[in-house]
Order: sequence, then C-alpha cells, then structure tokens
Amino acid sequence: MYETAVKKLSRAIVTKSRLFLPRERQIAIERRHRGKEQHGKLRRADVTVVSHGKSGRTWLRVLLSRFYNVKYGLESSALLAFDNFHRRNASVPKVFFTHDNYIRDHTGNPDVISDYGDRKIVLLVRHPADVTVSQYFQWKYRMKRGKKDLLAYPDHGSKVELFDFLMRPEWGIPRTIDFMNLWSEAIGHLPEFLMIRYEDLRRDTAAGLGRVLGFLGTPASEAELEDAVAFASVENMRQMEQSAPLFSGSRMRPGDRGNPESYKVRRAKVGGYVDYLDDDQAAQVHALVDARLAPLYGYGTEKARRLD
Repeated sequence: MYETAVKKLSRAIVTKSRLFLPRERQIAIERRHRGKEQHGKLRRADVTVVSHGKSGRTWLRVLLSRFYNVKYGLESSALLAFDNFHRRNASVPKVFFTHDNYIRDHTGNPDVISDYGDRKIVLLVRHPADVTVSQYFQWKYRMKRGKKDLLAYPDHGSKVELFDFLMRPEWGIPRTIDFMNLWSEAIGHLPEFLMIRYEDLRRDTAAGLGRVLGFLGTPASEAELEDAVAFASVENMRQMEQSAPLFSGSRMRPGDRGNPESYKVRRAKVGGYVDYLDDDQAAQVHALVDARLAPLYGYGTEKARRLD
C-alpha cells in the first residue's frame, strides 16, 4: 500500500510539472519516469516475467496467483503483482511483470543484456500474428487515450482496419517481431532464463505451469497444478471478467459488456488470427513472419520448425 501511494504521488507530481510542455516532450518525460519505476522493480525482483502485450500474461498471472493463494493460504483478492504476495508470505518470490516498454527510456541501453543480463528471466512468447490481432482489439476497445500516446499506437478514435493495423511497421506485426528479435539476440547470454510459448502452455497447461513454478523456486504438486489450471480455465476467467468478483481494478473487466471483442479474455485461441483474414492476407502475414522472425521461436509456417 505504501509503495502504491508513493507511486501515485510521484506520478501526480510528474504530470503536473509537464502540463505546459509540448505533447512530445510530455510523453518522453512520462516514458522515462515509468522506466525509472520499472527499472527499480527489475533490480529488486527475484524473477522477472517479460512478454509483449497480449501474449497471455494475465492468464499466467491468474495461474500463479491461484497457486500461491492456495499454497500459502493467502486468501488474496488481488493478482500477483511484484511483492504484494511476498509481503504476506516471504516464501512467495517477488515477481516483476513487464512488457519491456519503458526501461530503456530510463537507462538509455539499446540492448536487452545491459538491463536484464544478471536477472532471472521468464520470457512468455506467442505467435506474433495472434499477439497483434489481440492488440488491435485492445487498442480499439480497451486502451485509454494516454496509453495510446505513450505506446505510439494510432490516435484515439482513428479508423484503422485490422489488416492495415497488422501490416503497419509502427504498431503491427513488424513491431511485435522487432520486440521478439531483440530478445532472441539475448537469450543465449542470459544465465538464468526460461522461455514459455503460449501455444505450449495451452497444449499442456499443468506441465508448463510446473516448469514456471519450478524455475521460480516454488515447485508444485500435481494436485496444486490441477487446481490452478481448473481455476484459470478460459470459462472461469470469462466468468470472472463478467462479474469481476475476484480481481480488483479494471484489468479483468470488459470495455463493453455487450461486445465480446472488448473482453480481456477474448478468445484464447491458438492460431485464431486466421479467422480474421482472407487467404491472400494470411499468405502475406505468413511471408512476413517467415522472412523477419528469428527461427528459434518455432513460429514459421514450415511444420518442421520446432523449439529444441
């Protein structure tokens, strides 16, 4: 609570101090301020979970939150967020979740290793087309005006069709690929590192969650994994979002209850991006991913490509 209050006060001071500056300058100041906050958490965290936006992070947080709630009898109504569970039981690690959007604005480092090289890292990845389709609906129905400015997404109220959004370098699939490629260059140099693919986590959630928890230093029993998986099922998470009885704040609430595309838990479908594209558009997306994305992720169209 104290850290949250300090964070809000600091943000308020920064916001007031920049009111009369040009918009571009305001955004740069806000990004550096957020980067400073996040860099501090990165340095204090036991484990850092990195993911591009819309890669399944909230689902993973629900899985982890349920496990720690049951394991240590926390009876918390919040999602795991940095040290909130750790403060109630020191056996729970301090877990910093980040989309890696701002830290380099603070440190000025152009690469991953400079900031994350001595940290314990979980990298959660997902097919860049699924990520970007989901990001499109996030931008269109859920993202606040200020966040659009900070992340350089299309202006609030802009009319952008989905395929145009996907193919634009500024905010589409190329941007997602750039993020993933930047991290691919660092993977071989991170001494404590675990990569989890969303698709593999969907295929065998208990096994994937077990790997993450083992890496976090809190291994789980089969019964504990089964309980967490059942709790974080798509159906249960959709019910949580509709009624929002558990997790406080707006994270688990739809932008418009009458619009299924505005929900946080929208479809949770592997390869669902093709449902929004015609054959020619899908071919263009596949060609882009094949040409640009680092092959180690295993997301090329050739079936032989697999993670080791």
